[in-house]
Amino acid sequence: MDDPSSILDSAFWLTVVAILVLLMLSGFFSGSETALTAASRAKLHSRADRGDAGAKAALQVTADSERLIGAILLGNNVVNILSASLATALFTRLLGSSGVAMATLVMTVLVLIFSEVMPKTYAISAPEKVAAMVARPIRWVTLILSPIVTVVRLIVRGILGLFGLKTDPGSHMFSLQEEIEGALSIGHATGAVQKEDRDRLLGALDLGNRTVEEIMRHRSGIQMIDAARPPAEILDAVLASPHTRLPVFRDERENVVGVIHAKDLLRAVNKSLRESRDPSALQKFDVTAVAMQPYFVPETTALDEQMREFLKRRTHFALVVDEYGTLRGLITLEDILEEIVGEITDEHDTDADQTLTPNGQGDYTVDGGMTIRDLNRQLDWNLPDDEANTVAGLVIHMAQSIPEQGQVFSFHGYRFEVLARRENRITRLRVRPLAPVPDGSD
Repeated sequence: MDDPSSILDSAFWLTVVAILVLLMLSGFFSGSETALTAASRAKLHSRADRGDAGAKAALQVTADSERLIGAILLGNNVVNILSASLATALFTRLLGSSGVAMATLVMTVLVLIFSEVMPKTYAISAPEKVAAMVARPIRWVTLILSPIVTVVRLIVRGILGLFGLKTDPGSHMFSLQEEIEGALSIGHATGAVQKEDRDRLLGALDLGNRTVEEIMRHRSGIQMIDAARPPAEILDAVLASPHTRLPVFRDERENVVGVIHAKDLLRAVNKSLRESRDPSALQKFDVTAVAMQPYFVPETTALDEQMREFLKRRTHFALVVDEYGTLRGLITLEDILEEIVGEITDEHDTDADQTLTPNGQGDYTVDGGMTIRDLNRQLDWNLPDDEANTVAGLVIHMAQSIPEQGQVFSFHGYRFEVLARRENRITRLRVRPLAPVPDGSD
């Protein structure tokens, strides 16, 4: 048997110290990886704006996520393999051939607890704080290992390329919008964010992904003024309308020659009557003289872009046309704002906000022209709006025909009953979610 004093020499203790240092380095790499990948870039930006140099370094080092992960994994694997090799040599020296199994058992426990679980648990509890602390040393590690990481990246891309897969090193795993949407969903699920607040924020984020065509008022529902009508009838129609801006057409509805504002019309009529002091002067009044030039926009315009155009032009009203120049509908600034804040009504609105309330059977009676997005928003449903914008459009799309009054359909987990139809339009439906099918298994 070997003399214990010859085994526990300076080489033994140096090996033990080396293993402990390597385990600490492994824990550093593991915690750094977790912190830098889990840290919110928005929070890091906020800390950097307040003068936190560590947060600024964290933003810089995470800019190239592929190089960062490559450097951390390379460093972590090197120290883990080296520590395992030293432990095997140490236990073999102490226990002979059985030392390999003992070294594997001991190093597995040590690495799992002190180099993986503990540092990652601490890092995930305060990712931004830890990321700011480790960013600068990790940046030096990344620079030192950069040549090796570059070679590894080329090899990885080459292998992935053989399978038709391509990577974009400049892209992040999650976009900022996805991060915000995820945070809002989690906040709503935990009760920290109210449904109305979630809907408003998600509506604002989604403006760039939606087009004018999706929320415009269809031309069949536009109230228009015929320029050929007598001025007195036009004045009566404008006064009776709940809208302040009305398109003016000549000969046919497609030929829009202007947009008249109720205030402009009343000012012009008042001025004409005051100057002439003759009530019959109204018969000679030219409505088109006070009409504004119509503003046309393509139906494919994104909502956020259209809102910027409204603000830039200082106007609230636009007529929507398709690629052939055919009138499709109209859109207002209020329509876009309603996508963020919900329905906006005032004392002059004739169509009151649809406050949906169920009947005794759980059915909701909705207007056929109600958008699927508004229905989902009010009732927190998840009907798809990829193929149709309105509830009636969805039913027609799924039925592949124009249903008759009284027909009932079930799809996407909901029951739809056609209550009223006018010509080729479904005007009113009754909708309710289908109850889950009971499990019939024995």
